[in-house]
Amino acid sequence: MKPKVTIGGQAVIEGVMMRGPGHIATAVREPSGSITVKKEVLTSITERYPILKKPMLRGVVALGESLIHGLKALSFSAQAAGEEGEELSDKEIAMTMCFSLGLAVLLFVIIPTYAAKYIHSTITDPRLLNLAEGVLRMVIFFAYIFAISRMKDIQRVFQYHGAEHKTIHAYEAGLPLTVENVRGFSTLHPRCGTAFLLIVMIVSIIMFAFLGWPDLWLRILSRIVLMPVVAGLSYEIIRFAGRSDNSVVAWAMAPGLWLQHLTTREPSDDQIEVAIRALEEVRPEEPVTT
Repeated sequence: MKPKVTIGGQAVIEGVMMRGPGHIATAVREPSGSITVKKEVLTSITERYPILKKPMLRGVVALGESLIHGLKALSFSAQAAGEEGEELSDKEIAMTMCFSLGLAVLLFVIIPTYAAKYIHSTITDPRLLNLAEGVLRMVIFFAYIFAISRMKDIQRVFQYHGAEHKTIHAYEAGLPLTVENVRGFSTLHPRCGTAFLLIVMIVSIIMFAFLGWPDLWLRILSRIVLMPVVAGLSYEIIRFAGRSDNSVVAWAMAPGLWLQHLTTREPSDDQIEVAIRALEEVRPEEPVTT
C-alpha cells in the first residue's frame, strides 16, 4: 500500500538527511565504511503556534526550519566523514545562516536589480524592466547551479542527492526498501528543493513585474520584503504539485525536473544503502494521514 506520509530529504557530505513526521535522521558513511546515524525528535514552532500551519505562513516556516535542520545535518556529516573536528554550535549555525542569506540577497536581489538600470535607456516600460531584471536573476541562478555542478566534491554530494530521491520514490511506491528496488527509480523528484528554487524565481518574476520602477534602494527593499510572500506561494505550488497526478500539473513542473539533471547523479549501491538507512529511521510504523 502506498504510504500517506510525506518524507523529505537532503544530501549531505557522504550521506543523506531524511525528515519524517516525527523524527529527523542523518546517515553518513564513515571513513571506516560503517554507517553512523544521528536521529532526533522533530519539533516545529507550528505546534506551539498553530496559526503558522495556515497556507502561505507554513511555507515560510518550513523554509526557515529546513535551513536550520539542513545546516545541522551538514555539520554532523562533515564531522562524521572526518572533514571537521566537531559539529557547529548554535551560534555558528546562526552566523552561517546569516552569511548564506546575505550571499543569496547579493547574488539574486542586489546584483540583478542594480544591473537592470543599464537597460533603462533602451526600455522604459516598468513592467518590461522588471521582467528583464527577472530574466537576469534567472541567468545568474542557472550559472550558479551549473558552476557548482562542475565541482568534483559537489558531484559526489549530488550522487547522494540522487540516492535520496530514488529512495523516497521507492517508499512512496510502497515497495520494500532494498537496494534492488530503489535502484530502478529516477533521480528526479517533483518536491526537490532545486525545483522549489526554480518556482521561486518564476513567481518572483511575475510578482515583481507589477511593482513599478522606483529608486534603486526601494526596488531592492521591495524585493527583500516580499521574499517571504514569494517563498510562501512557491511552497504551496510545489506542495500541490507533489500531491497531484494531473498531467497539466506534471507538464508545468517539468522544468524543475529538467534542472535536477544538473543537481543529481546516479548513485552507487553503497550510497543507496545510506539513503535507505536514513529513511528507515524516520518512517512511521503505520501510515498516517496528513
